[in-house]
Amino acid sequence: MFQNKANPRLWGYRTGGIPDELFERSGEVPITKEEIRAIVISKLRLREDSCAIDVGCGSGSITVEICLQAKVGKVYAIDIDSSAIELTEKNLIKFGVKAELILSSAKDILPSLPKVDAVIIGGGSSDITQVTRLGIDRLKKGGRIVVDTILVETLYDVIRTIKESELCEVDVTQAAIIKGKTLAIGTMMVARNPITIISATKP
Repeated sequence: MFQNKANPRLWGYRTGGIPDELFERSGEVPITKEEIRAIVISKLRLREDSCAIDVGCGSGSITVEICLQAKVGKVYAIDIDSSAIELTEKNLIKFGVKAELILSSAKDILPSLPKVDAVIIGGGSSDITQVTRLGIDRLKKGGRIVVDTILVETLYDVIRTIKESELCEVDVTQAAIIKGKTLAIGTMMVARNPITIISATKP
């Protein structure tokens, strides 16, 4: 049976929310910040044998977190940007975990993927309604979908799509993270953009 064997010297904990500085980064590729990742992972409700799809994997930070939770499951990471796929691969190697990397648009590849226990969608897609529907279609009974959004319009489209799909346990959580920044004279609190996380279960 396949098993992810994480690098314990890098991250030897079961907790989600790996510090951002441990990941390989690129100014061209977005990263989901650690506090948001911790919430996303909790909403996905993963087991050791869960299979999951990360749509719009970006830097691969969520993909890595999923692999650490779903040690004997199968994880698919999708992005249309080759730089994102390359960076995700670097982070998978760095953390000693494996996922299937797919360079494609989500709407083209999702219909061909197997049914899974969890789908996470980054809310940056211009086709968010179609991608959300396709993600829901890939879920097994009892599977979880999580979408993180920045735009109000994306939030509206995702909630409407989830309601039309008659999912249950619908939850909408907005996280406004404020982090301390060390200055010469003390610590200043700096606000990050609020993120809204929508999650639901396929009945």
